[in-house]
Amino acid sequence: MKTIAILLAAGMALTASVSASAQRPDPRPSYHFAPAKNWMNDPNGLVYYDGEYHLFYQYNPHGDRWGHMNWGHAVSRDLVHWQELPIAIPETRDVMAFSGSAVVDWNNTSGFGRNGKPPLIAVYTGHNPKAKLQSQYVAYSNDRGRTWTVHGEVLSVGSPEFRDPKVFWHAATKRWVMVAVMALENRAVIFTSPNLKQWTFASSFGPAGGRGKNWECPDLFELPVEGGAPGEKRWVLGINLGDNAIGGGSGGQYFVGDFDGTRFTPAPGWSGDTQWMDYGADFYAAVSWNDLPKDDPRRIWIGWANDWRYAEAIPTWPSRGLMTVPRQVTLRKSAEGYRIAQTPVREVASLHGSRQTFAATLNETATALPVQGGSVDLEFELDTGASEQVAIALTDGEGYQTVIGVNPSVDEVFIDRTRSGPHFHDGFANRHVAPVDLKSRRVKLRVLADESILEVFINDGERTITDRFFRGGGPLQWSASSRNGVAQMKLTAWTMNGGAVNTASK
Repeated sequence: MKTIAILLAAGMALTASVSASAQRPDPRPSYHFAPAKNWMNDPNGLVYYDGEYHLFYQYNPHGDRWGHMNWGHAVSRDLVHWQELPIAIPETRDVMAFSGSAVVDWNNTSGFGRNGKPPLIAVYTGHNPKAKLQSQYVAYSNDRGRTWTVHGEVLSVGSPEFRDPKVFWHAATKRWVMVAVMALENRAVIFTSPNLKQWTFASSFGPAGGRGKNWECPDLFELPVEGGAPGEKRWVLGINLGDNAIGGGSGGQYFVGDFDGTRFTPAPGWSGDTQWMDYGADFYAAVSWNDLPKDDPRRIWIGWANDWRYAEAIPTWPSRGLMTVPRQVTLRKSAEGYRIAQTPVREVASLHGSRQTFAATLNETATALPVQGGSVDLEFELDTGASEQVAIALTDGEGYQTVIGVNPSVDEVFIDRTRSGPHFHDGFANRHVAPVDLKSRRVKLRVLADESILEVFINDGERTITDRFFRGGGPLQWSASSRNGVAQMKLTAWTMNGGAVNTASK
């Protein structure tokens, strides 16, 4: 997708480029989705239909760097076991298939349905570099998303930076809504349609909150409010930033308010402070699934686990690109206002293998944890006591180390990857901090680790930190310690059986 040429040329500060032939295959994550080979970025077209969750994504079938954008495709029946399918929407000679969304046209408003069955409709950005134009295109499928017919362009405003349509059915006004971005203006734009083909401008939002070179990949959905008034619901507007996010590069923010089918308005008292989806560097372009089953009220999204600063340089092969686990998003109201929370979808637990429990009093001497390997699900209960810092370290066979830390006196949880592995890019080594109220000196951490990624969920997901790490070599070992005082730790650990990712032609 995107103004990638600008971002990669101006912001990457690439100091080392290793050819694919010189790289060794990386330890492939076992339960995070990645294609079998080549480049992948943003999740696209997330939709559920006929028992399948569809995950489309930006994909380059010709190499492991950005370019030749197609819609790759994978399906799952449980959100954790994925089957990679052939390319869904290919680039043409003039137009790349950039990011977008998909819906089930239940009432066949588009007229593309056949034999009484609703079509799947993809609405995506067609990027024409020769014409310097980005406009919105429609494609449809009548065979459960296996093959697609491109209907063509349906919306243009004559801009080279108009992209990433998220489309959904708005029941109250009985019409389709599209949220897209005027990227360089840091502005979201809303359009409406009766049939997915003719679109009318409705309103715009922004600039607001976090701003950068561009806004990208918007989402808009309604959630019940936990801790709010009886029956209270609010709308969440998600906006991703190509740079200048909390982790130092690309990342996501959100706003909470109301939507009447035409205009998004921040909730009364909504703070002007930027609210971040995630405090790490590797959670980007998060968008949510459309058309979940009626008996499943969850809102579930997934993000691309990468950062545009160094995305093309990460030392993985034969694929370059990874998704987070799908996450359930909820909305809570507390003294600080409306805040989202995120937890791994419950289906992740179906991958649990052997379970161990462990308790220890931590001090300066590192305590080895009874955890095997780099693909695990860990739940920590920490009482930091009088300690200055509690550190959970993941160390490889060459001594490189990634640290998850808790600093109670300054109310922060962090991931430190400054010594995670061999240097490959100046923008990678960093420490990412999430603000957490630690007055009680207690904190719960759930850590999903999968060979080269850490997803840390703090206090039942009130904050998250997502970071990739790339080790030198050898097995991964876990340990924990406490600095300047003792701390208490309880650990429940599961090995992960893996969500098999297979390729298929059907």
